[in-house]
Amino acid sequence: MADPADQRLSLAEWLVLCLVREQPTYGLVLVGLLARDGSLGQVWSVPKAVVYRALQRLEALGLITTVGEQRTSQGPVRSLHAATPAGHAAACAWLGTPVEHARDVRSELLVKLALLDRNGTDSHDLLQAQLARLLPVAAALGDRLRATTGFEHTLVLWRHEAMAATMRFLETLAAQDKVEAGTDS
Repeated sequence: MADPADQRLSLAEWLVLCLVREQPTYGLVLVGLLARDGSLGQVWSVPKAVVYRALQRLEALGLITTVGEQRTSQGPVRSLHAATPAGHAAACAWLGTPVEHARDVRSELLVKLALLDRNGTDSHDLLQAQLARLLPVAAALGDRLRATTGFEHTLVLWRHEAMAATMRFLETLAAQDKVEAGTDS
């Protein structure tokens, strides 16, 4: 078994791991959830073949294990997958970690928020950590904007405005989360 700490997982692999962590499940169930019209596929869709490759890789890494099989008259044996303790810990840690770059808010952060909501888990800490992670980047872009000219200014202006929109989105979401949680502190 490979050391999971030495391996980078794709977003699709993290999604599959987090779903298997929720409860033991079959690949076919995951395919439905992650299809374009699936509840999570609307946020980030994952093709069927990629779901099954993710299951194989996660098992090879020791993050999930096959805990049962179901024979059917309509095709191959279905394997029931469950998270290992290492897989459970890795998924929990990943769900609580803010994304590195503003460009990953649309994909990775929204996936994390959808998974947390699906499990009824409060996202306040993740949103606060995400804001803290991006705040220095937003400030640096503001400083850089004032120091540029020509096309470099145009490019920095684009990045600055995109970051400002991302920060407004996160601040609004954090404020809504705070109101829903009933905390005014």
